[in-house]
Amino acid sequence: MKLIFNGFKHNGLFIIMFLITVIIIITVSISITWTTIRMSEQFFIKKFSITNSKVMNQMKDSFESFHYSVVIASNNLLQSSTVRKTLTEKNESNAAMMGSIFNMYQQMKSIKSNLDTYNAGIVVMGKNGISYATDRSYWPVSDKELRSNLMTRNILEHPKKLMYQYDRLPKQNAAKDRNFIVATRGLMDRITGTVYGSMYIAFAESEFRKFYSNYTSPGNHVFLVNKSGVIVSSSIENRIGTSANDLLHYAEKMEHNSKKYLLARFMNKEQIILMEYLPSFDLYMFNIIDKQTAIGDLIDKKEIALISMTIVFAALIIVFLISRKVTDSLSSLVKQISNASKYNFHQYVSVSGTYETRQIGRAFNSMLDELHEYVDQLVKAQKDRRNAELAALQQQINPHFLYNTLTTIKFMVQQGEREESEATINALISLLQNTIGTISETITVNQEVENLKSYVFINQKRYGNRIKVNYFIAPDCLDYRIPKLILQPFLENAFFHGFNLKASGYINVLVWREGNELICEVVDNGDGMEIGIEGKLPKTKRNRQLFSGIGVKNVHDRIQLIYGESYGVKIASKLGEGTKVRMNLPIRKK
Repeated sequence: MKLIFNGFKHNGLFIIMFLITVIIIITVSISITWTTIRMSEQFFIKKFSITNSKVMNQMKDSFESFHYSVVIASNNLLQSSTVRKTLTEKNESNAAMMGSIFNMYQQMKSIKSNLDTYNAGIVVMGKNGISYATDRSYWPVSDKELRSNLMTRNILEHPKKLMYQYDRLPKQNAAKDRNFIVATRGLMDRITGTVYGSMYIAFAESEFRKFYSNYTSPGNHVFLVNKSGVIVSSSIENRIGTSANDLLHYAEKMEHNSKKYLLARFMNKEQIILMEYLPSFDLYMFNIIDKQTAIGDLIDKKEIALISMTIVFAALIIVFLISRKVTDSLSSLVKQISNASKYNFHQYVSVSGTYETRQIGRAFNSMLDELHEYVDQLVKAQKDRRNAELAALQQQINPHFLYNTLTTIKFMVQQGEREESEATINALISLLQNTIGTISETITVNQEVENLKSYVFINQKRYGNRIKVNYFIAPDCLDYRIPKLILQPFLENAFFHGFNLKASGYINVLVWREGNELICEVVDNGDGMEIGIEGKLPKTKRNRQLFSGIGVKNVHDRIQLIYGESYGVKIASKLGEGTKVRMNLPIRKK
């Protein structure tokens, strides 16, 4: 496994070049194949749509011829004085009534002759309550139902307009057909404009189907849809009377598109959709052809894909051989360079291969010579600098702090406070051992807290116990390592600047863990202060500092220098309420 990994590592350029080339070849091949298939489909669909458009025009001509017969029949009804007289006169005698009915029979028989080509039923209804039907069984709708029907309301709103309306009969009312398309119009006096009745010329949906049934086949269907989205006629009988709002959406799309066809999903299939608007009927006529049925066998996608795969495979073999030959010398050079560290950079690489590879080899050997010289100088400089830093750190103790502490001890001895003086001396010894007695950059949290306790003990002996110091250290944090002397400067600031106005108070030292960070806080309830833009605390007086040069900014800079800019010190303070110093550090145990 390791050998395989090393093989990949030393031939990275070859692998990357080869993979990029493979991706490009495959992408281009897929794009060309897809484009070829797509363009072929578009070509066949376009030719197919042109042929079907002619078929649609033939169907449209059949509908227009039918409409012409309906217009003639409706005009004859409007112009018939016999119809107007029967539907407007009232209170006729029985003999007169029988005469009117006979005349209506003769007149309606003559008018219906215009529709002999089509099976139709004609109903007229007058305002006087009289109605007449050529064949009640054909369209079995009662006068009561007809008066309350939506079609009648539409007639009264638009009496001059010849409208084709859809009517679906309940099962119990339908003898043979349930779906009807009814041509309706108001009967209106041309002189006075008075509406005296309404006409209904009903056709079973099966009559409409005759106009296009010869042009349909499995996968090739016709739908007539009204403006409400209802399918009023279709070659698929179970879809008649259902809503097809998606077809209305396609109709609107095609009206604003110059294309004569549309590819879209309908009935859970990809379809070729052609549409013609029948203005005389106010209906949309859709010719919907299953795309797979129409062009599925015209394009052999498997054969095209197989040819493309063969070409891609041949191209990949050629690319592999060429890329391997070009990158061999570079891979060998990379392997030699990667192994240079095993020989402490004393193993030079061989200069061979292409011009570029030879130049890199020469440059690397020259770099090794300069590196050897530089490392020797750097090691010596680092060693000298480290020794100087350790010496300077050990000399940073402030002599004034020692003088004042020793003076305090001397005073306690003179007062006979042996135990107090002994404890103070022990605290000073511990403080000096843990600060200048060790040269380590970091110490444990426990050691830092012990330093604080020693420092606080000494200061309380010097200045009294008016400031209480409490330690809240999470037990699991005692062994974590932190930079030396990061808490002492803030505790010192709290001691000597936080309680100038208040007579007493407390300082809390808190250390706990939050996720992958160690949180350290020094919180007091002293005077507080106004924090500047940079959030700096006042500088301590030199004669009170334990260490000179280890201030607030020094702590912040040290933390960021060691751990990075995401760590450091944040200070929050409010006048009269106190100050909180918060440090976030990474978790370190070594």
